[in-house]
Amino acid sequence: MAAAEKPPSADAPRDAQGAPALHVAIVMDGNGRWAKQRGLPRSLGHRAGVEALKRTVSAASKLGIGSLTVFGFSTENWSRPAAEVAELMALPKRYFETDLARLHREGVRVRVIGRREGLSGELLKLIDDAHARTKDNTAFNLNIAFNYGGQADIVDAARRFAEDVAAGRRAPSDLDEALFAGLLATSGAPPPDLIVRPSGEQRLSNFLLWEAAYAELVFQDVLWPDYGEEHLRAALAEFAARDRRYGAIVADDVLAAG
Repeated sequence: MAAAEKPPSADAPRDAQGAPALHVAIVMDGNGRWAKQRGLPRSLGHRAGVEALKRTVSAASKLGIGSLTVFGFSTENWSRPAAEVAELMALPKRYFETDLARLHREGVRVRVIGRREGLSGELLKLIDDAHARTKDNTAFNLNIAFNYGGQADIVDAARRFAEDVAAGRRAPSDLDEALFAGLLATSGAPPPDLIVRPSGEQRLSNFLLWEAAYAELVFQDVLWPDYGEEHLRAALAEFAARDRRYGAIVADDVLAAG
């Protein structure tokens, strides 16, 4: 089964008609440039980005989105100056301390995906507590990709499968798209329908590389700290105008070709 056709998990949010609600993924980009334009330190740009995340999560739950996955810290971000890395490491704590109780009350299930190596014990405990506290919520899914890279995740999944084969738990012939998708950090979540990148850049930057196989891509010329409901609405309107074919030929195309 192709990744784009993988059925959503049983507890995935659904719309009023019972269909799986949209899964939107966002590359939260532009914090540093936003701060530079204002003569501010980059740390304040990252803090403004947390406020944009709060606005966007609130908007998403009102706009028919069932799952939102955001790119918070990549495996490549470790190469940034130590002071900036420390600021980025503090962002989940700042977000959860101010918003986790509200998210839980509103039925949001929170998942942080990515490598745990390199994260402090305090941060890991915070992440584990957020998972445990919200694991039974079903109104909305918020996935935060932190210390995450699409290539790293694929390598990790391949390594896990290789270890299973070496241990005799699986055979090489067992591997197909569905099994491999289940080994990724996003296991259990439907693939994204739409990937949005603000900031004017037009690339995925190592985000959800496997899962993006049939996602629609929308690029917006707005820096992340300025992001809000109007920008998300615009992205959804562009998405709604797309014709998603998943590699198939629809009837109108067959008639036109004939």
